[in-house]
Amino acid sequence: MSEKNYKEGDDIPAYKTATVDSSFQSKYAGQVAEVPTTAWGRFVDSFRPNDVYLANSREINVAGYDMEAAARRTAESPLARRLKGRHLQMIAIGGSIGTGLFVNSGKALNSGGPAALLIAFGIIGLMLYTVVHALGELAVVFPVAGSFSTYSTRFIDPAWGFAMGWNYAMQWLVVFPLELVAASITIQYWHVNVNNAVWVAIFWTLIVVINFFGAKGYGEAEFVFSMIKVIAVVGFIILGVVLVCGGGPVGGYIGGKYWHNPGAFSYGFKGVCSVFVTAAFAFAGTELVGLAAAETANPRKSLPSAVKQVFWRITLFYIVALTLVGLLVPYDNEHLLGASSVDATASPFVIAITNAGISGLPSVMNVVIMIAVLSVGNSSIYGCSRTLASLAEMNLAPKFLAYIDKSGRPLAAVIVTSLFGLLAFVAASPKEGDVFNWLLALSGLSSIFTWGSVCLAHILFRRAWKVQGHSLDELAFKSHSGVIGSYFGLILNILVLIAQFWVAVWPIGGTPNASDFFQTYLAAPVVIAFYIFYKIWKRTSFVRPSEADLVSGRREVDTPALIEELKAEREALKQRNVFVRIYKFWC
Repeated sequence: MSEKNYKEGDDIPAYKTATVDSSFQSKYAGQVAEVPTTAWGRFVDSFRPNDVYLANSREINVAGYDMEAAARRTAESPLARRLKGRHLQMIAIGGSIGTGLFVNSGKALNSGGPAALLIAFGIIGLMLYTVVHALGELAVVFPVAGSFSTYSTRFIDPAWGFAMGWNYAMQWLVVFPLELVAASITIQYWHVNVNNAVWVAIFWTLIVVINFFGAKGYGEAEFVFSMIKVIAVVGFIILGVVLVCGGGPVGGYIGGKYWHNPGAFSYGFKGVCSVFVTAAFAFAGTELVGLAAAETANPRKSLPSAVKQVFWRITLFYIVALTLVGLLVPYDNEHLLGASSVDATASPFVIAITNAGISGLPSVMNVVIMIAVLSVGNSSIYGCSRTLASLAEMNLAPKFLAYIDKSGRPLAAVIVTSLFGLLAFVAASPKEGDVFNWLLALSGLSSIFTWGSVCLAHILFRRAWKVQGHSLDELAFKSHSGVIGSYFGLILNILVLIAQFWVAVWPIGGTPNASDFFQTYLAAPVVIAFYIFYKIWKRTSFVRPSEADLVSGRREVDTPALIEELKAEREALKQRNVFVRIYKFWC
């Protein structure tokens, strides 16, 4: 912007004139605008509507669903691009580690046994590896607002994009109050005589304030939260190895005795299947790295490295940590029985340390769990608000949710998500358990549908890319597992849904009943209902590969220059030693 200068001693007015930069995608480019000069004035002004949002909102008002216009609006979304490489790295490594790993893994250990825990988490982890790489390839080419729902709309079917968008938004809408209650219950570990509603109010305020600082606030908070979680998990792994080998104050050598007594499996194959939904809940949020692409300054440089970090997260923070948990805690431990999804005292990590007779460390682990819970709550507002805003930009949600202010924040969507978090105040109600069992049922299988859609969108993207005459050399980042990996991931997602249906109809230790079925499988009929409703209402059709939009949202438009740059980078890497090449492949 070009601004009018004021000499020293002049009275500085409340506003100064400025020319809107022509590089902004705005109808006001080149026009003269008034800009506040005071800190308070700039703060107030930051909440006013973004120029690009104003232009897009007028278009939404007059248009029905137009796929081409919707793709352009999400591509031109005025979300602030303030996330840096280090933010994406930590979001990928530890961004969504929360109650799914630290607490719900105890319930999964109880219902499946240590072997089932490893098998289920291993299968979901392998599936997620293919998903994140497919998502990384799509997000580097199209770093657009909405990510998953946008790709489903663009390459599969607008009706499926509608269903996936609302499925993902509801997932985080439900998780946010759930995590607030988990944080408030964690406090009770120290027997604090304060009503849970007070802690819910404190944590709700903290998370909402963080998100009002926009993408930068979310990124910085996640960087700190994730760093703490990573250090804690690495510390637990080191401690776990020592304890298994008999180095703890009490208990002596443990080895694999709990795999023999009470055993490796608690309910056989059905027990393994019952752990799938817990594993999916634990891994949920890994895909946020793709959603963050639209708010990243240079996704071509930052995203590939962040996507590769997921391998280490799956291997180190889930498989290795849960292997040690299975060795240190028997599946019939009384503290695991009937474990609540929000009760940190049922955490197998805390139980393992307590059983070893180490004083002080259980409290430290509970502090980490509380931080992890707040981190996931923070991600909930971020993921839900960005998804709701993109749905509104595509005319798939109420238009007021598309409101993006001058600071690049989806303000209306953030407020709606924050208000939904007030459901957490049922923590003070005797019906808390029933309410959150049903809320959790909505989010339980949501991630499976999201991940399967990413794989399918990647498969159809590659087909469209080939049909429309493009080569793989034009892709700045290619999925390590390729299209085969996406087929593999899609098939695994479908098999998990089938296995979970079996467990929902014939629950472990019970007979078929409607309550157990819907608490396990509620997300599936909800997704199908969303899809059929929009399909009938708008009469959408499946996207043909030859007609798929491969232009809107691409930041790399100079194809020959991009190919040459990528070729130069590959040649430079070939000159490095083998250790550097291995590091670059995996990291």
